[in-house]
Amino acid sequence: MSEPTPHDPTPLHDEAVELAHQLFDWAREGQAERLAAYVEAGAPVDLRDPAGNTMLMLAAYHGQAETVRELARRGADVDALNDRGQSPLAGAVFKAEPEVVAALLEHGADPDAGSPSARATAQMFGQEGLLER
Repeated sequence: MSEPTPHDPTPLHDEAVELAHQLFDWAREGQAERLAAYVEAGAPVDLRDPAGNTMLMLAAYHGQAETVRELARRGADVDALNDRGQSPLAGAVFKAEPEVVAALLEHGADPDAGSPSARATAQMFGQEGLLER
């Protein structure tokens, strides 16, 4: 019997990938308590999907303010940029999600992070009021 190589899928690898997909789905769905429990148990709070989106980014983009708060409370990087240089705050501004914008700003999100930044996105879409605190 041969030893598995790093490139060979193993049951453990498959289970980890399946769990990661589930965590990303829960972020989109707003399953804040479930995500919090997995992060508390050791799941990486800044886990990224193949496009570089963190769970917090996915929650922000899908309007899940409480999930954003729970992840931020557990140390998620509120300014983590995805592979396209987009920040969670810019995504929330683009989607016109005032509760998510407020949650991100409460946790120190930078309106000038990313490209385009949340500030530039707000100007492009006439949403400047979303960034006022």
